[in-house]
Amino acid sequence: MSREKGFAIEIRERYQDVAGDRWPAAVGPQPDELLSSWLHRLAIANGVAPRSFAGGLGLGGGMWSPRLDARLPEDVAAWLGARTGVACEAISAMAMTDGALAPLWLPLRETARRSRSTWIQYCAVCLADDSAPYFRRSCRLASRISCFTHRCGLRDRCPACRAGIVPFAQTELVPQYVCVCCGFDLRGAAKVSVGLAARRLERSIDDICKAEIAKGSPTIHEWVARLLRVPVIVGIGSGRPLTSLPASARIRCFEQLAQRADDERVVAADRAAPRRCRIAPTTGGRDGLITRFADFLDAHQRSPRFSRARPPGADLAALLAAYARAVGDGPRSKRRGGGAGLHKSLAA
Repeated sequence: MSREKGFAIEIRERYQDVAGDRWPAAVGPQPDELLSSWLHRLAIANGVAPRSFAGGLGLGGGMWSPRLDARLPEDVAAWLGARTGVACEAISAMAMTDGALAPLWLPLRETARRSRSTWIQYCAVCLADDSAPYFRRSCRLASRISCFTHRCGLRDRCPACRAGIVPFAQTELVPQYVCVCCGFDLRGAAKVSVGLAARRLERSIDDICKAEIAKGSPTIHEWVARLLRVPVIVGIGSGRPLTSLPASARIRCFEQLAQRADDERVVAADRAAPRRCRIAPTTGGRDGLITRFADFLDAHQRSPRFSRARPPGADLAALLAAYARAVGDGPRSKRRGGGAGLHKSLAA
């Protein structure tokens, strides 16, 4: 007669008593990770679909995680910190806290019309290279059109179904790099081409913005306002600001702006421009590009909005001139005067 085999049963502590308020899976933030991206990864790691995770946070539906990107309440940050072991400061740092650049954030949109911007952009190559694919904070800015690492254009839609990227609406335990609408793996999207001049211009703008924020200069607001009007200058978007255009249209804006700012006839047509401003297109290197860009904006965006006196102590022109010299082509750049034309155009 065979004896039946049974399972040994042992009374152990309840999970709640052992783990306390901590969630079982710990997910650390990645460099430059967007808060909503971290929340999506955190939810999936703990076996909860992102859409359901919103309820656990006591939030409503819709774009629950992108709303936290823009405004993260202190109590929510503390609650997340207690359950994840991640410092509240690190959690808050993933939100969009750069107030001066807030006008350049891509706006939240429930629907992703093809002629309009969406709330997030991504580089498919970055997602493919990431050990834990995530979305970047820097890609929330409308002034970003390319990946500085892979030198390709950013996408703001699924290339298969053209829908916006909505991982916050995911109802299944699926990674956030999978399109919610059609299931396409965003890591497999083809590279988007962006011209070299446009990428150099974009990088210069990014450097200038960072320098102005670090300096705490009040003139950053005027600089941002000029950037928002770029589509009007190049005739793209029917007068809409930069933040309203999809990624493909913003890439065209930067390519045309770089080309027009490099066109000597555009600068020479402005009779009020000084001689050294008219000869700026003959200079080369990155400092020359900054000079031509600033001169072009100055000549084509003059209005009472930008003609007010500079606040005391603000010296954007000096900063940009110094920046142009710093990124110039060495002795040759110094001989040709670096950012002189830039200094003149923004000092007015």
